[in-house]
Amino acid sequence: MEHRSGFVNIIGNPNVGKSTLMNALVGEKLSIVTAKAQTTRHRIMGIVNGEDWQIVYSDTPGILKPAYRLQRNMMNFVDGAIGDADIILYVTDTQETPDKNEEYVSKLSRLECPVVVVINKIDISNQDKVMELVQWWKEQIPAAEVIPASALERFNLDSILNAVVSRLPVCPPWFDKDAFTDKNLRFFASEIIREKILLNYKDEIPYCCEVGIEAFKEGAERYDIDAVIYVMRESQKGIIIGKQGAALKKVGTQARIDMEDFFQKKVFLSIFVKVDPDWRENKRELRRFGYED
Repeated sequence: MEHRSGFVNIIGNPNVGKSTLMNALVGEKLSIVTAKAQTTRHRIMGIVNGEDWQIVYSDTPGILKPAYRLQRNMMNFVDGAIGDADIILYVTDTQETPDKNEEYVSKLSRLECPVVVVINKIDISNQDKVMELVQWWKEQIPAAEVIPASALERFNLDSILNAVVSRLPVCPPWFDKDAFTDKNLRFFASEIIREKILLNYKDEIPYCCEVGIEAFKEGAERYDIDAVIYVMRESQKGIIIGKQGAALKKVGTQARIDMEDFFQKKVFLSIFVKVDPDWRENKRELRRFGYED
């Protein structure tokens, strides 16, 4: 039986639902999801297997104009995803101006690999608007298949899957058939904590934070995890901790509950907060957090 396999890289602007879409397509919550821009910082793979095919999805950070080294590295993930894709899944939605980041739209129209455009969030739009967007994208990228969908409502996911599978190159599987991601448990522990920071703090606080896992010990009945939240200023440390430690305790409790659900094992979680003023610009620190080669 002929086998198909390929790398399907998901790109698009912030907050169009790329992570929600990948989680829905993979059937696991691999990418954290919040309403804030820059929620996704890494390139995260999710692997889906059929009897005679394997899809390696990659979620990527939202396209932005970088202001510091961390963001430049995030955009390197996006450019790398465009360069090594067998198929590009470009996600837009019914809310954004379709010609936002025109240079990327123009780049997509010149790619040799297949492009599938997903117009997400049709559940909060109307049929006339959706049809206008479908026509606009067909004119911009004539070779692309354009699919209206709702990742949140899981509408039209089968059409996306069929479009992807039909375009996969003939190739043996890249990963074991029982694999579902390329990331380790430490990575998901740090991302779960970072999601809680995004959900519980306002303004610039989430964007000044990074999470490091200092210890990850697997016992017979539980994981013992020591994590550090790095911030850039002492004032931010105080906000993260909160009055009498209440804010940090809330983050820790929410993260532990999600970790236990994700890992299917009890978790003992300790979280500390440290000040690292230059982590977003420091090459050595960014490498430690997985943003530098």
